Amino acid sequence: MAEAVLPYGRQTIEDDDIAAVAQALRADFLTTGPTVEAFEAAFAETVGARHATACANGTAALHLAMLALEICEGDVCIAPSITFLATANCARFVGAEVLFADVDPQTGLMTPDTLAQAIARLDGRRLRAVLPVHLRGDVVDLPGLAALAAQAGAVLVEDAPHALGSTMDFGAGRERVGDARHSAMATFSFHPVKTIATGEGGMVVANDEAIAARLKRLRSHGMVRPDGADPWWYEMPEIGFNYRLPDILCALGLSQLGKLPRFAARRRALAQAYSQALAPLAPRVLQAASPGWSDPVLHLMTVLIDFEAAGRSRREVVDALRAKGVGTQVHYIPVHRQPYYQARYGAQDLPGADAWYARCLSLPLYPGMADEDVARVVDALTEALGL
Repeated sequence: MAEAVLPYGRQTIEDDDIAAVAQALRADFLTTGPTVEAFEAAFAETVGARHATACANGTAALHLAMLALEICEGDVCIAPSITFLATANCARFVGAEVLFADVDPQTGLMTPDTLAQAIARLDGRRLRAVLPVHLRGDVVDLPGLAALAAQAGAVLVEDAPHALGSTMDFGAGRERVGDARHSAMATFSFHPVKTIATGEGGMVVANDEAIAARLKRLRSHGMVRPDGADPWWYEMPEIGFNYRLPDILCALGLSQLGKLPRFAARRRALAQAYSQALAPLAPRVLQAASPGWSDPVLHLMTVLIDFEAAGRSRREVVDALRAKGVGTQVHYIPVHRQPYYQARYGAQDLPGADAWYARCLSLPLYPGMADEDVARVVDALTEALGL
């Protein structure tokens, strides 16, 4: 009997998740109902923020964050080049320009040094927001980045879809990703490969009440219902979007959120097993480094491979792993290399991002993996590299 294919990531959906969705289907509201507020309240409590706003997906969450800050044409946002397209694109959605920051080639993270280098390239333009990404689930140096952003008159918006459940300690005790104590907002995604899944879905968390109220208006066309108005009356002081998340998906999110401690523990256990299994492959294969302050719930098990020294191309390794039933992915192609951004800003020299991309490969990591799957993946990788 052939072994099951191991994708690089996948959802864990159980009978109680299905029951929660079925119950929502039988309820009075399929969308814009009480389950949305319940999911938002539970999520805010989980991450330690005052307010949470559910929305259609992680990209919508980033777009709403830009809108809530009133970022517009003539403004600049700084994003790391190693991220998914949406981190940079959200600035372009509102007409702002993107300035790409380099990353640490061992972690893939924006650092205070790479942010300072990007700020030095502003050329007098107005910086409004810095968009650090907690890549793989590892946490960036939030205090260091926030201090630099503040000096430049900007705020942080944490792009945190990889990091639900991750914690960190910057010397003042344990903090949670999403508590937004160093940032104006943090955004999350509930895509199936993320730590919890709603199919598609996103969340924006904030501690400022005015920002939270604006987020909720903007996710529903910008409509408001003035106090004392006729029951059918609504007004649109500014244009918004239809970025609502239905009750059906929020029911799944609530069920999944209750499993976050179990999912987190399992991801951490699998990551530890990988660390032990991968150690003999050094220095040809290294697990992506974690900063000392970060205690991640890893979304991605990313390894850095010296393909040249191994005498194998990445494509050859990916194909060999696929033949063994092991799925992989590359996170990410540097965004500054994308044709759209090259046409807009020209070629850019970001050596850390290019070095990360040249070596990175994401291996299977999800709670449904069995203990023996880690050994299977590493054995297949060892064979694929001829080690």
